[in-house]
Amino acid sequence: MYALVWGRENSVSVGVGLVVFLMIVLLGIHGWAQSVQIQQSRNEYLARAKVYLGGGDYRRAVEACQRNIDFNPSVEAYVYLAYVYQAIDGYLASLAKQEDYVKVEQLALNLTAREMIDLIDPPNVMPRMAQELIHEGLRQQFDVTAAMANRLNRTRTDELWAQQTLWREANSDTWWTGVPEAWKW
Repeated sequence: MYALVWGRENSVSVGVGLVVFLMIVLLGIHGWAQSVQIQQSRNEYLARAKVYLGGGDYRRAVEACQRNIDFNPSVEAYVYLAYVYQAIDGYLASLAKQEDYVKVEQLALNLTAREMIDLIDPPNVMPRMAQELIHEGLRQQFDVTAAMANRLNRTRTDELWAQQTLWREANSDTWWTGVPEAWKW
């Protein structure tokens, strides 16, 4: 009888131990899956920002970069956002050079329109005024964002700016529609 009782107690102990072991394994897998999901979502925001740049949806490109910073505050994240500000300014400069103020006004609408109310009450801005307002706002945001990247790691920031300078030189007429090919993070 003693052997039978000992066997049941042992069975219970082994069973409890097995349950605890399985819980630890499952929690470990869950934590690993979350880290993979965070990595994927971080890349997802930058992938979206790249598509938005290509489509000329600059407001959403900025928003995607800002979300990326929320989940992955890093030098690369801040530089990417600063680059998007530069890309908007580059596009704006190309429109001004062509004196295409209809597209300047469309850019102003893209940067300001966010809700359904904008369909019946659009934020009209005179295109030349819009150009100056957007340019000044972009410069200020670029300066702040670039300073944040520099505070995190000046050496890495300089490396990233060197890459974007090469990209801009190689794609002088369209650089603002994408990001440097070396930026695959």
